[in-house]
Amino acid sequence: MVEIIVPQEYASALSLHETQAAIKTVKDFFQQELVKRLNLLRVTAPLFVRPETGLNDNLNGVERPVEFEIRNADHAYAQIVHSLAKWKRYALKKYGFKPGEGLYTDMNAIRRDEELDNIHSIYVDQWDWERIITRQDRNIDTLKGTVKQIYKTLKHTEKYMSIQYDYITEFLPEDIFFITSQELFDRYPDLSPKEREYQIVKEKGAVFLMQIGDKLSSGKPHDGRAPDYDDWRLNGDIIVYYPVLDIALELSSMGIRVDAKSLKEQLDKSSCQERADLDFQKAVLNDRLPLTIGGGIGQSRICMFFLRKAHIGEVQCSVWPKETLKVANSCGIQLL
Repeated sequence: MVEIIVPQEYASALSLHETQAAIKTVKDFFQQELVKRLNLLRVTAPLFVRPETGLNDNLNGVERPVEFEIRNADHAYAQIVHSLAKWKRYALKKYGFKPGEGLYTDMNAIRRDEELDNIHSIYVDQWDWERIITRQDRNIDTLKGTVKQIYKTLKHTEKYMSIQYDYITEFLPEDIFFITSQELFDRYPDLSPKEREYQIVKEKGAVFLMQIGDKLSSGKPHDGRAPDYDDWRLNGDIIVYYPVLDIALELSSMGIRVDAKSLKEQLDKSSCQERADLDFQKAVLNDRLPLTIGGGIGQSRICMFFLRKAHIGEVQCSVWPKETLKVANSCGIQLL
C-alpha cells in the first residue's frame, strides 16, 4: 500500500461546506480564463467508447480500461475513457471548427490501476481541450506560446483565490521555466525521473518539462507516453512545486498531436504497428483529421492546489483504502 503524506500540524482552513463553495469558485474562474485565452467552446463528450475505434487513451500502455458489455447492441463492448486525447480531433472536424478555434469539455474517467496516494485517485476529472492549428504551427514556438497562456491562467487564478480567501498566499513564480527531459537528465543523471522533477521544480517553482515519451541517452524514456496522440518532440507536462506536501505536482499534460509522419515513427519505436489498423490511427495516417494541439488539465488537482489541501480526496468523491481513511480521520484530513 502507498503511504499518504501528512503535513505537520495540518488542518483544513475550510469546513466541508465552505470547501464545496470554494471548489466551484476555483473551477468557474479558471475555466472562464482558459476559454478566453485559448479561444475554446465547451462541448459534450463521451464517457465511454468502443475499443475497436482506437479512440481510448492508452496512457503508459499497461493500465487496464474498465470495460462492459452492451446488452442491446449485439453484445458489443465499450470502455470507460482514460482521456479524450484522440476523440477531440474527431469532434473538431465533425463540428466544423477552423484553425485557431478549439473546444474543451469536462472529462470524467475511471483509472482502476492508479496508486492511491495524496494526488492520485481512481476517479479522474479534467478539462480536456483541443485547438486546430496549421502545418506551419507545428513547432516549439506554438507549444511554448500555448503553455505560457495556460500558465497565465494559473497565475490569475491564484491571485483571484488569494483575494477571495485570506489564508491563500501566492507562491507561483512570475514565469514558467522550460526544459527538455534530456536536459533534465543531463543535470541530474544519478536521480530517478521523479527525483529529477522534484529538484528542478523546487528550484524554479513552475516548469514545463518537454519531449516526454522517447528514449533518453540512458536508453529509457523519462516517462511513458502513448505513441498515437502526442508528438514526443512537441509535448510536455506543466509541473509546479507544492509546498503543502513538498512535492512536484503535475497539473497538465499537453502537446502538439501526431501527424502521419510522427505517428508512423512512434508506432514503430513502440512496436505498436498493429494500432495502424484502428480507425483513429488510420484517419491520422491518411490525413483525414485536422492538425491540433491539446491537453488535459486536472480539475481536482487544480482545486487541491489552489485551496492548499493535503489530499485529493478533500476536493473529490472517490473510494479509498481503509488505512487511508483511518490516517485521514486521525490527522484532520477531511475526505469527501
